Amino acid sequence: MAESAPQDQLAQLMAGYWHTQAIYVAAKLRLADLLRDSPRTAAELAQATGTNTRSLYRLLRALAGVGIFAEDEQHCFRLTPLAECLRSDVPGSLWAMAIMRGEWQYEAWGRLLHSIQTGQSAFEKLYGMPLFEFFAQNPEKGQLFDAAMTGVHGRETAAMLDAYDFSGIRTLADIGGGNGSVLTVVLKKYPAMQGILFDLPDVVERARPTIEAAGLWDRCRVVAGNFFEAVPPGADAYQLRHIIHDWDDEKALAILRNCHQAMAGAGKLLVVEGLVPPGNEPSISKFFDLAMMVLPGGMERTEQEYRQLYEAAGFRLARIVPTTTWISVLEGQPAGP
Repeated sequence: MAESAPQDQLAQLMAGYWHTQAIYVAAKLRLADLLRDSPRTAAELAQATGTNTRSLYRLLRALAGVGIFAEDEQHCFRLTPLAECLRSDVPGSLWAMAIMRGEWQYEAWGRLLHSIQTGQSAFEKLYGMPLFEFFAQNPEKGQLFDAAMTGVHGRETAAMLDAYDFSGIRTLADIGGGNGSVLTVVLKKYPAMQGILFDLPDVVERARPTIEAAGLWDRCRVVAGNFFEAVPPGADAYQLRHIIHDWDDEKALAILRNCHQAMAGAGKLLVVEGLVPPGNEPSISKFFDLAMMVLPGGMERTEQEYRQLYEAAGFRLARIVPTTTWISVLEGQPAGP
């Protein structure tokens, strides 16, 4: 088959938001949940969702054309492997992510030009407040964010545990640990380990049910605070997964220096992030970098940029442990006097 003309390739890339919004509507209407038990016609789905039958059929037909849902000869639609990921009740669900990206993230990306012109968060310009303050003032959005992160990062957690050996760590502090979904998985794999979950007060309140459901309340201490001010002492390893990329260098340094101070000269720093590769090779981290610019105002970084960041914070980047996903574990140690 002949390669598509450059104009056709570019036009297809430009239409990416068509897919985003179509998937968002399917998630918002919970179409995958409605098809969980058996195929259904567009008319049946329209009745269940209170939508227009012909319009809904056109949406389903378009999504079926890219492998999300499939139509049979009886004009019934069924789930496909991609559509299964839009179910809200399956491990690794992308249902919450689809809604999040189709709503406030989509609106913020529409102001990308603002971020490029000013170097500032388009989200903050749009909503008049930083991203995490927005979550605090809109708890339902914060809960959706937690669900989205749990769904999309589940594979990353398994890959991290396969690649990095946490043996020997007696107490692991998960700084900015959110709803506790990562820390609970680590603690389950390492039954001798104790945990400290540290995040903002409204965030750690959302973590309590997760820790209790995992049966780990006796091994996990929940601490509320602000990592720009201080982090809890007493751990021999400090984990920050998808935290540093939320912030610019000045704020990232403040977090890392607080971790350095809490360690009192000994311990491990485990920053879990994606690395931006050099050259022109495609990498999801290059577009996540734009997402960090648009949303919280942060950035993804290269290996060299992390080395410089670690050095400025008093750490030595001891090794980088890649995983089977796009993230790596960047193990740091206090550099000493």
